[in-house]
Amino acid sequence: MLDDLVVIDEADLRARLSMAEAIDALERAFAADTIVAPDRMHVQVANGDLLVMPAADRDGVGVKLVTVTPANAGRALPLIHGLYVLFDPETGVPRALVDGAALTGLRTAAVSGLATRHLARADASRLVVFGAGTQARTHVEAMRAVRPIAHVTVVSRTDARAAALVEVIRDDGVDADVGTPGAVADADLVCTCTTSDDPVVAGRDLAAGVHVNAVGAYRPTSRELDTDAVVGSRVVVEERAAALAEGGDLAIPVADGDLYPDAIVADLAEVVGGAVVRRHDDDRTLFKSVGLAREDLAVITAALAAS
Repeated sequence: MLDDLVVIDEADLRARLSMAEAIDALERAFAADTIVAPDRMHVQVANGDLLVMPAADRDGVGVKLVTVTPANAGRALPLIHGLYVLFDPETGVPRALVDGAALTGLRTAAVSGLATRHLARADASRLVVFGAGTQARTHVEAMRAVRPIAHVTVVSRTDARAAALVEVIRDDGVDADVGTPGAVADADLVCTCTTSDDPVVAGRDLAAGVHVNAVGAYRPTSRELDTDAVVGSRVVVEERAAALAEGGDLAIPVADGDLYPDAIVADLAEVVGGAVVRRHDDDRTLFKSVGLAREDLAVITAALAAS
């Protein structure tokens, strides 16, 4: 049964599916809305979290197992490790075993790319990214896939990691530098890709017309944006229930009485279906992502179909 199992590592995944193709696959998935996925299961373990994320549709049945270990930063190890197992939807036979961290890196940035495609100004060219790990790197790639990025500023608590990412970006032919949180004042796009429990972006610093992708906070008690950054924005989420339950960027101001759930303008399926969020160039838009199992399944089935 396992003789035909396809094992896909990061290099193979990216060889099968480009960032632009992953964004397109997610657009199709949110438009069709046929993937069934229960709520993500969180299991708190001694040094972090275990996440269990199943999903199914006519193209596949799969589950992702992910560990998130914040202390790994001090061990020179990635924050996220994981595996994705894909089963045949007809027979239940295992079809593929995928590097879960690589899949998470690709699909999370691709979802932000999809939101940015629909929400950001067409001429957005100045990007500020918070964080200097895998998600920061893939988010730069995703933003370049959907907007004409001419300059990237990297903001990180670790100067050496920020400088290393800047060099990677420059090697790809884009101007880049290391900056401070205040750099968002000149940004057209902001991506927060950190492990911080406390805000790294203040609403008072954000420029009119900016689009923000907030992806790092996946627990209701942690956030990357302060309350002003949220309440002053036109907010879009993947799914309302998941975002309000798991995303502290929204859950905290809701609990404090500063934000009402109906302040969410649309979910991503509605946006893909044509819902208008940005009404004019000065609107500040925010996409809050917590990551959904349906996204993993859409990306990996697209990768296998492309092979």
